[in-house]
Amino acid sequence: MVQNQEPGRTAPEPSRPDRVSVHGGHSGQFCSHAVDPLDRVVAAYVEQGFRWVGITEHMPSARDSMLNPEERAEGLSALGTQERFGAYIEACRKLQTDRRDHIELFVAFEAEAYSDYEPFLESLLAKHQPDYIVGSVHHVGDVPFDVSRECYADAIAVAGDIETLYCDYFDLQYRLIRDFEPAVVGHFDLIRIFDPEYSQRLTPESVRIWDRVERNLHAVRDLGLILDFNVRALSKGQPEPYVTAPILQRACEMGIALVPGDDSHGVVSVGANVDRGGQMLAESGFSTQWQRPA
Repeated sequence: MVQNQEPGRTAPEPSRPDRVSVHGGHSGQFCSHAVDPLDRVVAAYVEQGFRWVGITEHMPSARDSMLNPEERAEGLSALGTQERFGAYIEACRKLQTDRRDHIELFVAFEAEAYSDYEPFLESLLAKHQPDYIVGSVHHVGDVPFDVSRECYADAIAVAGDIETLYCDYFDLQYRLIRDFEPAVVGHFDLIRIFDPEYSQRLTPESVRIWDRVERNLHAVRDLGLILDFNVRALSKGQPEPYVTAPILQRACEMGIALVPGDDSHGVVSVGANVDRGGQMLAESGFSTQWQRPA
């Protein structure tokens, strides 16, 4: 029953979840496919009232063969990306201190997984001591599958078929989770990026793939990790964020924490769809008392 309100008063609006991003803050200063200096990106988060943000630049390349196309176009070597990454950590630590009265910044980075990546990632962790890492997979068979439809097709060819591509992706993700326990697992189902029929594969009926999804979710839960609810997917034309609805439901049943990540790549994308993502999580039954990465 609706109760009468006092004259002149309106019903209070539901409180909006804190604006946060567990996976955000790429900048053109330190990332070849982003734009704008890092300090301007951080300023945009401050202006938009974010409570806290993880700045999560990509880890550098371990070897020249793993350079991304845009890094090659800039004439960068693996050593050049490593030097740039060191400058990123230094600049981000300074912003963390300079902006501490306005926003809580975490100095983090997006880890990559590919063949024989483990010693290099271990060396980065020991040298730079980040606040946390986002465990992401952007390569399968050492092919950067999310760069373009052509690269995605190349990755399928290397795997043999698209079902095996999905399985290889989740196997590599599991190794990363198991071996490094990243505080945040980034865009859990990114492998669907150029697959218009992904909803037929990311379902319990697709047993070979779903068994791996379940295994990885159990690892996330058992280790107390966070899933990145990556809303950049909406800006890139995807019909839903990463993660897709069946995985989202299963994560909720398992009590896994999801936290919005805007995965921003410059000032214009800071905060894009974060409020929408928070509302989607609330409506799906997740707590909006956002778990912090640790």
